[in-house]
Amino acid sequence: QVQLVESGGGSVQSGGSLRLSCAASGYTYSSYCMGWFRQAPGKEREGVAAIDSDGSTSYADSVKGRFTISQDNAKNTLYLQMNSLKPEDTAMYYCAADICGLLLHGLPSADFGYWGQGTQVTVSS
Repeated sequence: QVQLVESGGGSVQSGGSLRLSCAASGYTYSSYCMGWFRQAPGKEREGVAAIDSDGSTSYADSVKGRFTISQDNAKNTLYLQMNSLKPEDTAMYYCAADICGLLLHGLPSADFGYWGQGTQVTVSS
């Protein structure tokens, strides 16, 4: 049974940093692509970043240059380092996993089948 558990969210001021973690279990970690979504109240879910088993990464334009996705295959853990945070980054952030064929323009799509429970990120101005 695939399980994804996020942690690391919180409240920061604009310009601050946070590091999200996602602990994965129940499957062969390297067999799936991993990604991060976010969803703000009243807004559609947005694919933020993705990484494949070889470490190739992709980012949404809105976070490029500020966020870094990485993973530790030995620990079955996915990370999202978020720097230079802005109020518009405020959202619930979700870790997701599925086959790489479900990436859309390099980012996790709504078809990704495995999700965590989410962790809240709040950025104040």
